[in-house]
Order: sequence, then structure tokens, then C-alpha cells
Amino acid sequence: MSLSASYRLLTPLLLLGFVQVILTKRFEVKDGTKICLLAEFSANFSVSYDTTAKKQGIVLFSLPDDAHKSSKSSCNNMTAPLLVVSFGNGHSLSMNFSRSNISYKMEELTLVLNERDSTLFHNSSKADLFITSRSLDISAKLNTSYMCMSDSAVYMQNVNVTLSDVQWEVLPPASNFSKNKTQCQADVPTVAPPTTRLTTLAPTTTASPVVKNPVRGIYNVSNKNVTCLLAEMALQINISQKTGNKSTTKIFNINPHEISASGNCSNDQATLQLTDASTTLIFQFVANATLSNFYLNGIVISTSLVPSRGKEFKVENTSLHYLQTTLGKSYMCQAEQVLQVTSNVSINAFELHVQPFKVENSKYGTVEECQMDKDDMLIPIIVGAALAGLVLIVLIAYLIGRKRSHAGYQTI
Repeated sequence: MSLSASYRLLTPLLLLGFVQVILTKRFEVKDGTKICLLAEFSANFSVSYDTTAKKQGIVLFSLPDDAHKSSKSSCNNMTAPLLVVSFGNGHSLSMNFSRSNISYKMEELTLVLNERDSTLFHNSSKADLFITSRSLDISAKLNTSYMCMSDSAVYMQNVNVTLSDVQWEVLPPASNFSKNKTQCQADVPTVAPPTTRLTTLAPTTTASPVVKNPVRGIYNVSNKNVTCLLAEMALQINISQKTGNKSTTKIFNINPHEISASGNCSNDQATLQLTDASTTLIFQFVANATLSNFYLNGIVISTSLVPSRGKEFKVENTSLHYLQTTLGKSYMCQAEQVLQVTSNVSINAFELHVQPFKVENSKYGTVEECQMDKDDMLIPIIVGAALAGLVLIVLIAYLIGRKRSHAGYQTI
């Protein structure tokens, strides 16, 4: 798996397969009857790979229901538990732990992917195993379970792994976790310091300059020379950051004249990737054959326009549910639509028209309008009906009044 210079694998959150509910799995590693490691977590993955068309593909999936503890898992004399989780067609996720007299830690995460698995890696140019790992230091005290409900992203070569709903413990007291917890920093609520007139400064906000509405771009994705995704939209990225006591907001438009569009499609997933010199933006759609609909479930943003600790700013969310539409139809929204990616990142979409599945003859299917457009059309109808009713009431009152005035006179 080579990573091209123009493509950067983007960010934290991810999804394995396209299950509607992200599964939290429980695993036990034993030496005889003694449990040396008890772990519960869900895992999402984002993987970039080379395709036979010499393009970068991206696949998002989450730990599936068939995930199970591999026989390669071991307690290693109770000092270095190893959990190996096997899933799918030859894939595995491994966690290496170690312990001392007072604490334990998860010190390495390893992912093995079988690129021969065409259900995940459509048109992959490789046919071998890809192995990548990352050293970590996730520590907790003995006789406590480590808990982290928040998403924790791990970046590796061509791969992002996001762990969530995590709870694990080395040498648990029984078949369940200790009552005492070591809580991750991300789960600790932020407590604002008490305000005093002498010491507290009001946070300052740097106003972003006024940005004009973006220009609408027209994009399409083809699979074997057949159009499988159509999209037209004007896009604006909004990123808020806070450094110390200062808040800043960066707003910038996606210029369709400087964008390179690519992507891939399958029966249940479609990806549109927009890339320019400074920014990569990925939209991930999934299809639900049971409910006969599709929706936008993932957005990935990577940009050098917003520095983040000396690196490019990266963010991803693959648990979204936007733009839901019936399969075979297209979604349209002329009104501005805010696609919230995280609490501090959003995409403002204007003049949106998209269809990622069942595109026939390279043309959009029947349009399903967003509720905002329907409301915009409904308001003038209601106002018009109210005015017509008011005119009718005035006319009836006038006729009744005129009739009564004539009744007061006698014919001579």
C-alpha cells in the first residue's frame, strides 16, 4: 500500500462494514481458568489502498459481528497479555499489554489486513497482507479498569483506527471488571474555573472575515466507465478553534475550478473525494437495501489551511445520518444546509443535488426535496391562502353591509 503525495489518509473516526449499529465486543484472554485480560470496545477503521485504476481507494468499516478472539491470544505468564481479534476474510486487530507491580498499559496496536478480500478492497492492485502497527502508552492502575467512552483515534500508515466505548483490565478480580475505574482524560468533564473580577478574562473571539457564498461544482464518479455517483453542490468549510483564551473561526470555500474529483462505488457504498492543493474532502454514502434508502454517513476533512499543532488539521466522522433518500432517487436541497461533522467543524452546502446509487444513463433519478425547500414553498402558499381568505371575508362583509343599507329604504 503506497501513499501518494497528493493523497493523505485523513483522520480519526472510521467505520468497518456498513452496519447500522456500531458493535461493542467483549473478549477474554485466559491462562487455564484465570483471566489475564478482559476487554470491551468497538473499533472503526479507515483504510486507503491502491486500485487497479492507479487511484487511491478508501474504505470505511467497523468491527463486525464475526469478530472473535484468535488462538494467537495469550497471557504470557500474566505479565504481557496479548489479545488478537480475528474478523472477516483474514483480517486481525492485535493489542499488546504489559504490567508492572502497580499498573498496566496497552503499548502496541497492530492491524493486519488481507487485500485479497474484494468485499472490502474493491479493485485492489495488491493481493497480499498489509501489516501496520503503532506504539502506544495507555496506562491504568492495577485493580482498576481502564474506561474511555469517547472516541480515541490511532493513526498508522494508510490506516486510521478509532476505538470507542472502551473498557479493559489486566488481571481483573473475577469474570468482570473492578468497580474502581481509571477514566481517560477525554471523558473527564471540563470544569470552568470560578469567575472573579480580578483574575478572569473574558474569552476573546477573532472574527473571521466575511466570505462570499461558494461556487457550485459538478462532480461524478464512474465504475468501469459507468457513472455511479452524481453530485452538484457549493461547499464551504467552517472550523472553530480555541487556543488558551482565544477563539478563532476559519471559513473557506471549495473552489470547483481547482478541485480534482475521484471516488469509488459498490452496491452498498459510494465515495466522493474532492482534492485541491491544500484540502481533501471525502463524502461517504451507504445504501440500506432493507429500507431501500441511502444516506451520507461519513465526512472526512484534511486541510493545511488550518494549522493544528504544527500538522495539517484533520477530522472525520463516520456515524452521520444526513441526506437520506430513497434508492434510485436523487436528493436536492437549494437552501443552505449545515452538515455538522464535529462540535467545532461543519460544512455549509448550497444548491445541493446528489445521487450515489442506481444512476441510470448518467442522469439523476426522481428528485426528493429537503424539508427546508418544502417549507420555503409552503410559506408563500400559506401566505397567499391567508390573503385570499382575507379578501373573501372583506368582500362578503361588504356585500352583507350593502344589502342591509338597501333594506332601510322604501320604493316610491
